[in-house]
Amino acid sequence: MAHLTAFNISVDFPLYHSDNRSLKKTILGKASSRFAQDHKNRPVVQALQSISFSLKSGDRLGLVGSNGSGKTTLLRALSGIYQPTIGSLSMEGRLVSLLDPGQGMNMDLTGRENIRLRGYFLGLPRAEIDHLEADVEDFSDLAQFLDLPVRNYSSGMVVRLAFAMATAFPPELLLMDEWILAGDAAFMEKAKLRVESMVRHADILILASHSATTLTEWCNRLIWLEGGQIKADGKPMDVLGSYLPEHQFQELVVGINAVSSLPPSM
Repeated sequence: MAHLTAFNISVDFPLYHSDNRSLKKTILGKASSRFAQDHKNRPVVQALQSISFSLKSGDRLGLVGSNGSGKTTLLRALSGIYQPTIGSLSMEGRLVSLLDPGQGMNMDLTGRENIRLRGYFLGLPRAEIDHLEADVEDFSDLAQFLDLPVRNYSSGMVVRLAFAMATAFPPELLLMDEWILAGDAAFMEKAKLRVESMVRHADILILASHSATTLTEWCNRLIWLEGGQIKADGKPMDVLGSYLPEHQFQELVVGINAVSSLPPSM
């Protein structure tokens, strides 16, 4: 059974070009809890500080917070992209991360070559790699562009390819950043059903988003990050009641009540 536990996770980013004494004094003199020094006396930015939570099968966790609050950093630490400075992570289950449209892609290879490379990386047999290629080709609608180097793609085409590859297999632990909810309207209408299917079938979901409506629809728990620390952790409407400005929260409540009062679709 899938589970994920983060205990006292902290992530520091050294400021490598701050050896100048006056610059170091200026940085460390700022009235901010996010600047500190590491064991080598280098100034660091404390991107995350003492993050702890535990998730079990069936949990749907949303992350809210202003830009720079630590949401994406936390997702990257959970996915193994960033190594925590201190703390520990424990998880069990097949992990899929939808964090960066270009994540894991070689821009000099063609789209088709990237698909097959992903299959080899996952250890898939030839038949499953062929199935992966056919699925991504059909879903992405990139047609002949699949045989061009990815560096020649538009940003929207990169999103299509990345989305199709990342969502080809059902995960047990699903990490999503809000880029996955953006894109051209025609593609996202098609992609929405695929995302919702992944969310339903994942044992555990962790989603970072600024959309309160999406968070209340998909999540049963929210963590509010501010300055790299947990400011609140609880039921979605309880956390959003503190996080959102009053008028935005009231609009959310009205919207939820309006949807709940609609008759069930036939």
